[in-house]
This record gives sequence, C-alpha cells and structure tokens, in this order.
Amino acid sequence: MRIKTISIAILSASLFAACGTQPATNTANTANTNAAPAAMNLTPADTPQRIKDMMAGRGEQDAAAPMVQITAPVEGSTVESSTVRVQLVVGGDLKGYKPGMDPQTKMGNHIHVILDNQPYEAYYNIDQEFELRNVPDGEHTLRVFASRPWHESYKNEEAFDVVKFTVKNGGANLDIPATTNTGQQMSNANTNAAPTPEGKDMPASQGGAIDVEKPLLTYSRPKGEYKGTDADPIMIDFWLSNAKLVGDGGQYRVRYTVGNGQPQYIDKWAPLWLSGWTAGKHSIKLELVDQTGNVVDNGGYNSTTREITVTK
Repeated sequence: MRIKTISIAILSASLFAACGTQPATNTANTANTNAAPAAMNLTPADTPQRIKDMMAGRGEQDAAAPMVQITAPVEGSTVESSTVRVQLVVGGDLKGYKPGMDPQTKMGNHIHVILDNQPYEAYYNIDQEFELRNVPDGEHTLRVFASRPWHESYKNEEAFDVVKFTVKNGGANLDIPATTNTGQQMSNANTNAAPTPEGKDMPASQGGAIDVEKPLLTYSRPKGEYKGTDADPIMIDFWLSNAKLVGDGGQYRVRYTVGNGQPQYIDKWAPLWLSGWTAGKHSIKLELVDQTGNVVDNGGYNSTTREITVTK
C-alpha cells in the first residue's frame, strides 16, 4: 500500500479549538458553575447517539491507523532559544483521515499537542507554522497523538510520538507562560500566575524526568468546560505507552477518581463515558497503577489531575 504523508507545520488562531466547548454566556450559568457541585452518582454510559451519528458519517476514518511523528525538535536535541520550532508529519493508513476544522461545526480531526504534563492543545491547521515560545531553560517533553473530532484518541502504536529536548540559554521570561506563536497558552509560568483557562491553573512545567521507554500514561480528556449536550455523559480518554491493561492481557490498571469520590478502575484501553454529572467544578485524577495498586513511577507523569466545569 502506498503511504500517504502529509507534512504538518500546525497552527492557526482562527482554526484553533482546544476542546470544542465555549465559555458560559450568562451570569446565571456562571454563578451555577462556581457553586460547590452536588453529590454525584457517576455510572458508565453508552457512546452518545450524536457521536455514533458522527462516526457513521465518517466512512472508514475511524478504522484508520494514522502515524504521527515529531521531526522537530529532534529527540535529545538542545535548542539555544526560548522559541522552539515544532514540525510533525502525518501518514500511515489514513482511510481519509486528515487534520482540519469544519468552519460551520468548528470540529474536525486534529492533533493533541502536550508540552511537559500540561493540558493538551488541539491543532487543526496543517499548513501553518507552529512554534512554542517562551519555553524556559531545562529539559522538556513534547507529546503528540492523533485525535477524532470529539477528542477520542486513535490508539494504534504509530498514532503517538514523544521527544525530549533541552532549552539552553533561551532567556525566557519566567513570569509569563509558554505559548504558541498565535498566543495559545501551553503552560503556567509559576504558582503565582493568574488563573488560566481550560484547567491550566497549575505550577510551571518541569519536564525531562520521564523515561520514554517506561510505562507512561498521557492524560487527554476530560478537559475544559462542558455544557448543553456535551455535559452528560462525559468521556474519559488517555494515551498509554509501553504498557497493557489487565483486560488487554497486561498487568496495569488506570485508576480514576472524581472529586472526593471512591477510586474506580479502567481495565481495557478504550474511552469511558460517564453519566450523572452535576453542575459545578470537578477534579479528575487519572493514575497508572501496578498489580499492587501503587502508582507506576515515571517522573510524576503517571498521576495527573485536571479540573473541569459542568454547566447545566
């Protein structure tokens, strides 16, 4: 089979959509989401019908095996600048898969891009240059993987790539966050930084401690704000490297905890839809654990907590 390769230099502010959700549009909803969430009884749910309908209209795309590769920065390279140029290629058995946003629905196939262990940004435009700016000195990790319009990741091995690189004498301003070249925020600068959107109010990234050859859990969803038909059920999704879950013939489990609820487990690598969400802010922790229930150590990346907002 002839491999179709698409060179990507991703990024366009006009084609950017981090998670396909929008901020609350009235003060009543805003006040509601700031209130303490009511007690929840979350239960597994079927894939929503709207997602099934979207799948049906995509032809063979969901059976694709896209390949995503980071060609810059190069693994183990040193960048003597706080501006880091990122280049990707996409190829493989695409079956029509191609990043791009529908101008009407504001949805489409895209690539999730993660600097260190911050929340991902979703990139759709395959024709624009992509840079990380104001990246502080030190070691960093860049992870990317192919995603569907509703942010479910492709899970074939080639759909994911990771590189570690070092910034040296870059001169970054540590009082402001790293961004893309069109201003999309990729990190917080420090714990005193102003609150940021999409659950990014967190300490500065300190990458480089992970071993890319060891088991690695990459948090993907949920993320940001959920409202309307997106508010229930909500999908948990992640990327798993160098490990198999017990239900797939391996020895690991993914433990998830919502707020102060009891930890639950995912034993097969597949998206999990949960129903029963109440309005308000909720924290979600995903952890990769071994057979004894201990978090698998890999630079702290195998235990990640995000905060989402549900508006009803």
